Amino acid sequence: MMPHSKIDAIVETYLSIADMEAPDLVEGLYLEGSAALGDYRPSTSDVDFIAVTAAAPPEDVLERIHTRLGAHPFDGVYLTWDDLRRGPDGLGTRPQAQHGRLNRRGELNPVTWHTLTQHGLTCRGPKPDEFEIWNDPDALAAWTNDNLDRYWRRLVSRASRLATPWGLICLGGYGTLWIVTGIARLHYTLATGDITSKTEAGRYALEAFPERWHRVVNEALRVREEDTAAPTLGSLTSGLGDHFGAPRQSLYGNPFERRKDVLGFAGQAITSAHALYAAR
Repeated sequence: MMPHSKIDAIVETYLSIADMEAPDLVEGLYLEGSAALGDYRPSTSDVDFIAVTAAAPPEDVLERIHTRLGAHPFDGVYLTWDDLRRGPDGLGTRPQAQHGRLNRRGELNPVTWHTLTQHGLTCRGPKPDEFEIWNDPDALAAWTNDNLDRYWRRLVSRASRLATPWGLICLGGYGTLWIVTGIARLHYTLATGDITSKTEAGRYALEAFPERWHRVVNEALRVREEDTAAPTLGSLTSGLGDHFGAPRQSLYGNPFERRKDVLGFAGQAITSAHALYAAR
């Protein structure tokens, strides 16, 4: 049973299209991300999937499937059963769908395998505990530690300059949510060896970090619960209104004060997460 009727409709539409275009191509379909982690938000969450095929799928067929599927928020990767047994190392790239389009090739990482193993939601095919899936906690930790700098520290560096896209995004609720919970999720993984959702990462951060950062973490949780923050200009504009409306929604008096705490928390959380990895 799907955690939300919107997810059920998207999955049903996708499988119907896939089966019409190429019967028996998709042998397994599993959900990861917020749908599998119990944190799906119908207005702002994507539905993240892993589609499993017997052999490498023809990319022209995948193009037709995702063209027909259109703008449904259905993002994921195509893997084979053998890929799942082998793990991401050495596989290179595999076809991925993102934002309604098929990206012919995308990078793979251990998070996909670990999430499927521990949390995957079965839509078609055997359950994850009924077939062999590669799972290496050390590889997951190493990838997470590297991602802190390769993605997050670079993003925070860009966001620290106001006159940049991410500098402006950080004035809105989406930037607050994405950065605070995104880095907290990686910290959680290095502390526990598991994967968690945005909401649970925020709750974890309230326990793991000093009270100095609780306001910005609670602000990120407020934004998540509100389910309106998206990476769009309209979302940025409405997010700024949280500070000036009546009654005021934000825990901050102005967006610049909030942005300062977002970047400050990010820097400390990245440093702390690296320390967790070094202590392994």
